[in-house]
Amino acid sequence: MFAKSITANDHCRRLESFLQNLLPRAPLSYLKKLVRSGHVTVNGEKGSPETMLLLDDTVKIKESAKTCQLIKENGPALDILYEDQWIIVFNKEVGLPVHRAAEVDDHNLVELGRKLLADRGIDGKLRPVNRLDRGTSGVIIMAKSPTAAGIFGRMVKEEGLSKLYLAITAGRLPEEGSITAPMDGKESETRFRLIFQGDDCSLAAVYPLTGRMHQIRRHLSLYGHPILGDRRYGGPALPGITGIPLHSYRTAFTHPATSERTEIFAPLPEQLLSLLAHLTGEAFFSILLSLPGLP
Repeated sequence: MFAKSITANDHCRRLESFLQNLLPRAPLSYLKKLVRSGHVTVNGEKGSPETMLLLDDTVKIKESAKTCQLIKENGPALDILYEDQWIIVFNKEVGLPVHRAAEVDDHNLVELGRKLLADRGIDGKLRPVNRLDRGTSGVIIMAKSPTAAGIFGRMVKEEGLSKLYLAITAGRLPEEGSITAPMDGKESETRFRLIFQGDDCSLAAVYPLTGRMHQIRRHLSLYGHPILGDRRYGGPALPGITGIPLHSYRTAFTHPATSERTEIFAPLPEQLLSLLAHLTGEAFFSILLSLPGLP
């Protein structure tokens, strides 16, 4: 049996996502067969694709010649959180642009995603369903075809995505609150809930109820608690840190093709984990364990 203990880097990851990143060249059908057959267990129990992996869980996979060969492959260039015939969802890293901007190379999420699919023999262009700033990490949904882009685009416009971000802000936030300052002449609302209070900074769960450009960053700045390192909106400097500590942690929606409620979690990136450990000290692991229970 191949066994692996779950670390903070995979905390709150779906089992299917864990397997996709462990066996990056395996077809989705093969991974689903592994799970259905009971050849993958979590803490000794049969897992399902939706099983959420938590810190210190143990995942075991029944070894075969095929799985051994696949596990030896290098991991994918991108962190895959979810995939079906319609969409592929990535955990975007800080500093990676979604589209080509001023860059002359192909180091952007759309192009890297296209190359990842091309390695599997799938040709086509990916189309973003949602957007993230270059300096923000977390869940981003890509449609695999023009048809998928159309139905998911309508879903976002008509129903929206239910999103939860994690942010480290300057100052001492109240336990919870709502910010309703208009953005670009349009109604906008951002709610937040305090997770941890430090001496001069706060960790908050942030819920944007509308989708204006830079909404969370601008609202928190207007509220007097800008995100650390967000110099554009008045955040205190964070030397040595790339981007800003703003992470799209959970995204939920009713899948327009299957009508199933789909909930996707993005494990925290290494940089944010290190910053949280530094800022929260002994409370770090209790904070991590509280994340799955956030409303």
